[in-house]
Amino acid sequence: MKGSEIIKVHGLIKDYSMGKQSFRALNDVNMSVCSGEFTGLVGPSGSGKTTLLNIIGALDNPTEGDAVVLGKDVNSLSQAEGALLRNESLGFIFQTYNLLPVYTVYENVEFPLLLLKKSKQERNEAVMKALEWVGLTAKAKSKPNQLSGGESQRVAVARAMVKLPKIVLADEPTANLDAANSHNILKMMLKLNEELNTTFIFATHDEKVIAYLKRKVVLSDGKIIDDITLN
Repeated sequence: MKGSEIIKVHGLIKDYSMGKQSFRALNDVNMSVCSGEFTGLVGPSGSGKTTLLNIIGALDNPTEGDAVVLGKDVNSLSQAEGALLRNESLGFIFQTYNLLPVYTVYENVEFPLLLLKKSKQERNEAVMKALEWVGLTAKAKSKPNQLSGGESQRVAVARAMVKLPKIVLADEPTANLDAANSHNILKMMLKLNEELNTTFIFATHDEKVIAYLKRKVVLSDGKIIDDITLN
């Protein structure tokens, strides 16, 4: 269920220096996202979708324009303030899983809660609940090298969801998965979106992901060229 506006970007421009030249990754991007959306930033490689996702996630700053996320202007945040926004309110899912190999599945999922200084009991309850959501309670003591690709990505989803973030940002989350695992992951994320009203924003060009979206924002050469409500 869509709710109030929680992301608004206006006049967003992002330039990168490449030697003596400059590359414009985003060119006057305007969009808003409401709570509970299941939205994809869709376009080919180089279209600007990951750059936009990173700015929304306070991982990068725009060259010009504004990005307001949960009432915070990303461009005006200090490094510490950006880290606090990410720790408290945002979950991230990447195509490479980014699991810590020396830690168990349980410890990987627990990690964001340590940053939030939750008690041991609070951490245990939240981790086991998150592993239950992704069907991996039996793998809590396993190490990442004992998991399949699909299981590793499910752990990454659990780690993103364990602190009940308001927004989950997913960059090509199915890129390293086969079709069956891709569909399982996407169904699981859609279920979490519908049950917890968590806002999901994907950067993707995968047709399997696009088939699940409720909204598709199409980018080309750093500009939004289409914005379509689906389902």
